[in-house]
Amino acid sequence: MSKEETKDLLKFLKPFGSEITDTVMWLREFVWDQYPKANELIYDNYNALAFGWSPTEKVGHTFCSIAVGRTSKNIHFGFYWGSEISDPEKILLGEGNQYRYILVTEKSKFPKAYVKKLIKDAYANSFSKIKDKKQIAEGKTIVKSISTKKREKKSKAATKKK
Repeated sequence: MSKEETKDLLKFLKPFGSEITDTVMWLREFVWDQYPKANELIYDNYNALAFGWSPTEKVGHTFCSIAVGRTSKNIHFGFYWGSEISDPEKILLGEGNQYRYILVTEKSKFPKAYVKKLIKDAYANSFSKIKDKKQIAEGKTIVKSISTKKREKKSKAATKKK
């Protein structure tokens, strides 16, 4: 199963340090334990590391995700279609047409029971968007993009400033 496939993700998390890596991997395990047949899609972009879970290999079917900003170092536990799921406690942040998230600052403050309900709703919503059931895949970890060029430019600029 993909839960054990951590090599690429740990490499992408290295610049963020051990505290952020620990929290992110804890959140990752939280999702994998509930949805072991989902697929993990990883995007190592120039402005953030983001990865999420989908019943297919398509980002448009992602039901929840974790993202870490390169500059802010903020950890978002998000819902790709968050605007379409019920949030009776109104804890989700974001006012756009689609994405909603929780800002994760400490493991002890993460509302696990409530988030489990949100994920369940998000999964059902995501699954309803799949038009061709042949697209469903199970238990893969897929690196969708790596923006090394953009990151290298940013790193070089930061080095010049020092």
